[in-house]
Amino acid sequence: MAAADRPGRDGGSRPGQDAAGRPGQDRGGRDRDAAGRARNARPRDGLGRPLARGSAGQPTMPEGVVLPPGRALATAQELLDSGRPFHAHEVLEASWKAAPAAERDLWQGLAQLAVGLTHARRGNPAGAAALLRRGAARIARYAPPPGTTAHPGITAPPGTTADPPTTADPPATGHPHGVDVAGLAADATALADRIDREGVPDLAAGELTLRLRAATGS
Repeated sequence: MAAADRPGRDGGSRPGQDAAGRPGQDRGGRDRDAAGRARNARPRDGLGRPLARGSAGQPTMPEGVVLPPGRALATAQELLDSGRPFHAHEVLEASWKAAPAAERDLWQGLAQLAVGLTHARRGNPAGAAALLRRGAARIARYAPPPGTTAHPGITAPPGTTADPPTTADPPATGHPHGVDVAGLAADATALADRIDREGVPDLAAGELTLRLRAATGS
């Protein structure tokens, strides 16, 4: 056990807590939550970049809070639309970690798309294109083959290299929780291609986003 992880000799507060047990910093100056776990408590801007302590940062997703699927997607979309893809990623990542096995690839892929958009807005075209394609390949496993309504197994779009699947049996639908996975995967791949061709600076901020759910009535 590292010295910084042990209680003080006086048997008082745990590392990362003040005398009242509130979150704080350990003796090495690292942020800790109330349980003593390492956590960066610095405020962040809309793209998740840490700001100076005491700055007015953007609200973040509280640790351990998981929204119902429909609300998570609506919240993530609101964050994407307001130019805060990093914070959308936090919402989607929480859903991924709490999702049933059959939906984990879906939520992980959605979170990867948000990370790709974060890289794009931060001016990192290589990282943006890579994460957009990775997320697209992951969610595309939920798309039914053309002319069908059910998915017989896991596939990835031709010409893509997907992460190893974590889901053995995706739901038999092309619109899980209203997500048009085939359309979204195509849009994300097209955006990655544009970033490769044109670079991030030549794309307007409004073009660096995605629509997570199918339009009402589709």
